[in-house]
Amino acid sequence: MNPSPPALSRILETSLYVADLDRAEAFYARVFGFAAMSRDERLRAMSVPGRGVLLLFRRGASGEPGALPFGTIPGHDGAGRLHLAFAIPADSLAAWEAHLAALEIAVESRLDWPQGSISLYFRDPDGHSLEVATPGLWANDRTMNDPVPGATMAV
Repeated sequence: MNPSPPALSRILETSLYVADLDRAEAFYARVFGFAAMSRDERLRAMSVPGRGVLLLFRRGASGEPGALPFGTIPGHDGAGRLHLAFAIPADSLAAWEAHLAALEIAVESRLDWPQGSISLYFRDPDGHSLEVATPGLWANDRTMNDPVPGATMAV
């Protein structure tokens, strides 16, 4: 029997690999309002509300280990069209549809999920699939007013 893993709090950061860092930074700032916290010739670290970080790496620039004064970051890279989903409040769906239309960003797909969540899918300049989704898409993404069936909540 395997022991239980130590506690995790959340996903802290996720990465996309892009052809043009300036173009990608401008897109994520314009569409989502993310601000760059750090930038250099291979990376942009964008602040995502809720204490998350979106790392935008110039494609091919992080494949080798990165030596820093305090340690080494293992090499990594990615290719192809990746996917990220961002949670949005249910009452902001119409605002997101209007925002994307005003920015002339085509919604590639809208899914009205059987459990009640709605997702909008669109692309960034590198072809990555981005999604904004209202609460309830996943069983662990429910609010106090939308409990998981059969679960009990402490009061």
